[in-house]
Amino acid sequence: MNAVIIAVLVMILLSLMRIHVVVALIAGALAGGLTAGFTVMETMDIFTSGLGTNATVALSYAMLGAFAVAINYTGLPDLLIKWAIKIVGSEGESKRKSYSKALLLFIIVIVSCMSQNVVMVHIAFIPLLIPPLLKIFNKLALDRRGAATALTFGLKAPYILIPAGYGLIFHGIVFDNMQDSGMSVEMSMIPQAMLLPVAGMLLGLLFALFVSYRKPRNYEDRSIRESDEETKTSYTPLSISVGIGAIIITLVTQVISESMIFSALLGLLVLYVYFAALHLTDKLSLQESEGLMTDGMKMLAFIAFVMITAGGFAEVIRESGHVDSLVDTVSGWVGDSQALAALLMLITGLFITMGIGSSFATIPIIAAIFVPLAAAVGFSPMATIALIGTAGALGDAGSPASDSTLGPTAGLNADGQHHHIWDTCVPTFLHFNIPLIVFGWFAAVIL
Repeated sequence: MNAVIIAVLVMILLSLMRIHVVVALIAGALAGGLTAGFTVMETMDIFTSGLGTNATVALSYAMLGAFAVAINYTGLPDLLIKWAIKIVGSEGESKRKSYSKALLLFIIVIVSCMSQNVVMVHIAFIPLLIPPLLKIFNKLALDRRGAATALTFGLKAPYILIPAGYGLIFHGIVFDNMQDSGMSVEMSMIPQAMLLPVAGMLLGLLFALFVSYRKPRNYEDRSIRESDEETKTSYTPLSISVGIGAIIITLVTQVISESMIFSALLGLLVLYVYFAALHLTDKLSLQESEGLMTDGMKMLAFIAFVMITAGGFAEVIRESGHVDSLVDTVSGWVGDSQALAALLMLITGLFITMGIGSSFATIPIIAAIFVPLAAAVGFSPMATIALIGTAGALGDAGSPASDSTLGPTAGLNADGQHHHIWDTCVPTFLHFNIPLIVFGWFAAVIL
């Protein structure tokens, strides 16, 4: 009984049963700790020690949620909605709706890709871009599961393939850890090795958008605020300019300072100064501004708590010592068969990464295990890169604890109509992980 497999299976099964993912993570960690031979109290002590790992990220999301709600008061989302409705046209124009859906999803993919390699804001753009678009999605009857796959593709595929921005960091981690594990590689080999796995992700994305989630899906028009009253918004050229300026300042500051907390705070201050300077007490009183902060934080409280809990879950997996034993078992099964070895290594990587929820964090673990195993079986350096990179991407693309799935859920569930497991994790798992296993396996065999 391997603690890693038990922990991940318990977490996944409970999540699929619609048990809250925070509860599922705690239960999975407890099951894994007990399987590893820890007592209940030892397991919880290890779990608690890991809770602070993602605390900074959690607070960042809460601040971004408040900023996203504050943007509503500039009237910028209303202008965006009116502009989009003109493009959509009447409800009877189904062909025009299809074009509008495709255009919106294409824009989402492009913006997501740019957030990894061009403007390194990662998921910080999601609370700013997606909640204002939800009413447009509703008008188009756009299936949000398609939007979730578009976002996750843009958050993962670019940095796996392109050595720029976060991609340069990811490729550097793969390069350094393979070198440290005794296999000589070059940075230029990594994009070549990852071309086939990313092609698999692209096919999965196209299948999701044009086949799986092509049909209309109806949602209610709801406010993203908890209050039943509609947000009192009107816009002027000045308010729109301030809203756009606040967003630009937030994104630029995030790139320069590499701090989502500071950048979101600066964006909020810009908006508060604008409201205070114009004495817009009818639009945003001091009491309402306090409620704004609370509602904004509530909007992203889910992702914050999951990230904190995931830190504890990952710590239990690391401390169990069963990651190494899992790989030893796999190496004993494969013998001299490269095809079987590649498949089992990818499945092993899937379990490890789904448990920890971050490809960046698991590459050092995977590389230390896969490099000697790949060398023993006879894989080339290019094939080994494909296995390590694909294994890192596998769990991250469909893990309930990954920011590549939590980020899309935080934006798409701003009005409470998007389920994290069934509407984000299951679609991304099916459309990305299955192609990644197939194409990653093929790349390892032919390279």
